[in-house]
Amino acid sequence: MAFENGVIDLRSDTVTQPTREMRQAMADAKVGDDVFGDDPTVNELQQFAAELTGKEAGLFVPSGTMANLIAVLAHCQRGDEAVMGNLGHTFLHEVGGISALGGVFASTIPNQKDGTLSMEDIRSAYREEDIHHPVSRLVIIENTQNACGGIPLPVEYMQSAGDLAHGLGINLHVDGARIFNAAVALKTTAKSLASSADSIMFCLSKGLCAPVGSVLCGSAEFITRSRKIRKQLGGGMRQAGVLAAAGLVALRMMVNRLEEDHLRARRIAEGLKDLPGIHFHKGLPQTNMVFIQIDQDARVKPADLCSIFAGKGILFSDSGPKQFRLVTHYWIDDADVDKILRAFKEVFG
Repeated sequence: MAFENGVIDLRSDTVTQPTREMRQAMADAKVGDDVFGDDPTVNELQQFAAELTGKEAGLFVPSGTMANLIAVLAHCQRGDEAVMGNLGHTFLHEVGGISALGGVFASTIPNQKDGTLSMEDIRSAYREEDIHHPVSRLVIIENTQNACGGIPLPVEYMQSAGDLAHGLGINLHVDGARIFNAAVALKTTAKSLASSADSIMFCLSKGLCAPVGSVLCGSAEFITRSRKIRKQLGGGMRQAGVLAAAGLVALRMMVNRLEEDHLRARRIAEGLKDLPGIHFHKGLPQTNMVFIQIDQDARVKPADLCSIFAGKGILFSDSGPKQFRLVTHYWIDDADVDKILRAFKEVFG
């Protein structure tokens, strides 16, 4: 099921395109002015998202980065501190927005190999009231944890993290860009994973295949604050129901099939693990991400790998020195996996 141009694109699940059902729903969508709260399709999406995550309300926003930024600005004041992993998406890949636009200080602690933040580190990062200290206001946990290997963090851990944060008098925000991948992998629900969180966001435009958008969920009061911040950031949308309609299809039709992506990621890993020069430095895939590391003395130089495979119509991206990430999604099928494995055997065999 490669794209129309015949390319097998493993760079990210952000490259997914809307399905035929999404395109039809977008064409048929009932719309209104969402800034006035009048778009019925946006309202339906927000309510459905809130129900799926066990929260009172939801807010449709253009991107996951904006959702995380809004959450931090809604939870924190200027000069406050947010504790997060040093491999978390908010710290690594969101352009320092919480500091540049919110004046919020990022306090980073190490992500463990299993993607978690240790309870001891969270507790140590919390600052007691002192005239010299910023106010510790928020903990951010990413689930699945992308940079650690697309690892799903279990319900018990999420509950413990929430209990600890609340015991310290601070809030917990979940960057759940791929929370449904986590839920499917763990055979649980997004609601269970988010039960201890004060807010959670998830992306519609990754493995769920919608063209645009994320949803931020939390209490009604939190979402009221967040709606105003969204407008302040330029994220107030008008007839956004044409986008929300695709999001509704995504949530209703695409969540349960995510296991197919996980199985194909494992098939790729199983096919690569015995090839000379390839190692799984972040372990075998637990969701839809395959991370590999190439020996410097392998048959092909790591620096040439992406261009060699691009010449074969297979795209993936580097994730560090001699390290690469391959991400499966709806537009990668079993025939594509066969072609990927044949290509790797040709290059490394």
